[in-house]
Amino acid sequence: MFQPFFKLLSDNPKSFCVQDFAAIGKDPQCQIHIDNPLTAERHARIEKKDQGYLIRDLRSVHGTFVNDARILEAIIKDGDILRIGDQELIFIENDPRDNEFSMRSRNEIWNQELQGLSHVSKTEFPVLILGPSGTGKDVIASNLHDRSQRQRGPFVSVNCSALSETLIESELFGHIKGSFTGAINDRKGAFEAARGGTLFLDEIGDLSYSLQAKLLRALENNEIRPVGSDKNIKTDVRVIAATHQNLREKIHAGAFRADLYFRLNVISISPPALSLRMEDFEDLLYTFAKALRVRFSFGAISRLKKHSWPGNIRELKNLVTRAAAIYPKELITEEHVEKLIDRTLIEKESDCSLKNFPVIKEIEKQMIIKRLSANQGNQRRTAQDLGMPKSTLHDRLRYYNIDVNNYKL
Repeated sequence: MFQPFFKLLSDNPKSFCVQDFAAIGKDPQCQIHIDNPLTAERHARIEKKDQGYLIRDLRSVHGTFVNDARILEAIIKDGDILRIGDQELIFIENDPRDNEFSMRSRNEIWNQELQGLSHVSKTEFPVLILGPSGTGKDVIASNLHDRSQRQRGPFVSVNCSALSETLIESELFGHIKGSFTGAINDRKGAFEAARGGTLFLDEIGDLSYSLQAKLLRALENNEIRPVGSDKNIKTDVRVIAATHQNLREKIHAGAFRADLYFRLNVISISPPALSLRMEDFEDLLYTFAKALRVRFSFGAISRLKKHSWPGNIRELKNLVTRAAAIYPKELITEEHVEKLIDRTLIEKESDCSLKNFPVIKEIEKQMIIKRLSANQGNQRRTAQDLGMPKSTLHDRLRYYNIDVNNYKL
């Protein structure tokens, strides 16, 4: 059974298991022993309550902080950061591998796709992740591995666009000593490094045509041949591939092998652009902000929501990182945001918004139809499910010309 624990955020990441009761302090008798000058002998205590784990400050001089807020007592949640003296600890309450699939979305359509991956993760089938850059394809791949039967094996990621053709072949299949200039020792490639685990091939669309043929043989025969070797090696990996490129167009242009595409595309998933899942914006922002100790004002968040985010989730994470570096310990306001936004693609925002508008409306229409059907035309329950006032639902029904009677029994 998984036991909640605290982990020190330091060069020595020591962990402390949490029972139903634990004292925290400098006293060696404390279950969570933290020895530093700013820690009291008995600084705080944590107790398991019906609503969760309650932490209570024991009138310490320097205080107890949860997510940078000084508290007398508070219920702590998974991922919260506790500061005792000058030591920071992260609270881990839930084992991520116990979840069917840890990724969630407030966008109903995208969330359904994500939860379907709980079954996919248990299979050995290849997965092809297609979508714009910065949408979290690597995070999806990592989550698939963590919930697979190979979770105890390695997760090895290779960026196929980052290396030259000679180096990428060695990176994937390995090489033997003397096979090319600079090969001073035998080297295992990613297929061998990922043995018993998962191999994530990022930006597979950038792989050269000649290497595509070698990769196809490796996948079909479950064996590889290191560069310079005359012997094949049996492999034992599950392959997940990803690309932001349109593989259909590349196939028609003769730049990507159709047989490799069909070999990889047993199961595919396409994470949407951030602009198409803005229901998740505040959750994503909070996750990055909490990790980097950044606070945003209501006005700043409202301004951020108006940005089109051409760089998707990666751009959002970069902005929060910039805020932490340029304005440490400051409340980020609208004025700060104007200086933090990456304006490289800002001229294209209006065009991008216009392009995405019909797609967003179609998603909204399909969500309304789906909930109406599930609720047998009941508008009150449908409005509740969608998190909107009933009057707003009425407006949407008229706008989309949806006849409620079609969904009643």
